[in-house]
Amino acid sequence: MQNLNSLSLSTLRTIEVLARHATLRGAADELGVTPGALSQRLAKAEAALGQTLFIRSSTGLEPTNTCRAVASRLTATFRDLSGIVADLQQTRKNSLTVTVATIFASRWLIWRIKHFTDQNPDISLHILPANDVVDLDNSEADVGIRVGPDMGAGEGATKLLDKRVFPVCSPAIAAQVKSPADLLAFPVIRENENYIGWDAWLSDMGVKDTALKPGPTYPDGSLCLDAAMTGQGIFMAWETLACDALERGLVASPFALRSEVGSSYWFVTSKQAETNQAVKRFRCWLIRELEDSLQQWGSDRV
Repeated sequence: MQNLNSLSLSTLRTIEVLARHATLRGAADELGVTPGALSQRLAKAEAALGQTLFIRSSTGLEPTNTCRAVASRLTATFRDLSGIVADLQQTRKNSLTVTVATIFASRWLIWRIKHFTDQNPDISLHILPANDVVDLDNSEADVGIRVGPDMGAGEGATKLLDKRVFPVCSPAIAAQVKSPADLLAFPVIRENENYIGWDAWLSDMGVKDTALKPGPTYPDGSLCLDAAMTGQGIFMAWETLACDALERGLVASPFALRSEVGSSYWFVTSKQAETNQAVKRFRCWLIRELEDSLQQWGSDRV
């Protein structure tokens, strides 16, 4: 089939549509081009084949015997190709690939995803955990769940919820904490040496002139939470990370107050996926699931 390399699919499509319509205007309307542009395409097709395909007349285009002999086969072939494209589009419509931060996927999403698949058994869902931001328009992913101050609201992005922080620790340590100042007696578990969220939370609690006690450092928040479970100190966690562990009693939160840190969760779609019904259903489900979580968390806002 190497002879297919000598003629493009668009050239064959031009021949098929012209043979079926027998006029430049009708064929141009179907292909979405001007009659002049289509006339140039036809000239290039005939030059590539080294033969005349249509006889021009005042009434339109008359296919030559050679053209007429292959026109019906071209029509049948393109009808088959159209069916293949429709099948692929239907498969894509029922398939959804989501890229999401690894911690959000492992600590919150994975525990709830069965709710979505039970409600939408016709959608094949693929989760791609990734800490780097994926270019949705140049990847296999349809949707991204991202965290940041602004992910382009109004341009395929929907704000899901604000990220709020609060201190968590083992139940044994929590039993020793009676006031916010008591937290300062325990090591602070840090993510990459950073005291993320501490200034905002302590300020909201009215605690000033603080000296935090350095504790162990881990490369991501999930490991920091595990460290808090094992009694290594206090960690400034956030809701989607820690609230399931709180509910199961693996960690405790000595105070109800949760502080915003200027970051939010965003639902972002690729341009080609914005009208995908699977995307719309997943977005609606995700918003409902987060609303349910917020009601269960039921904590104070600042």
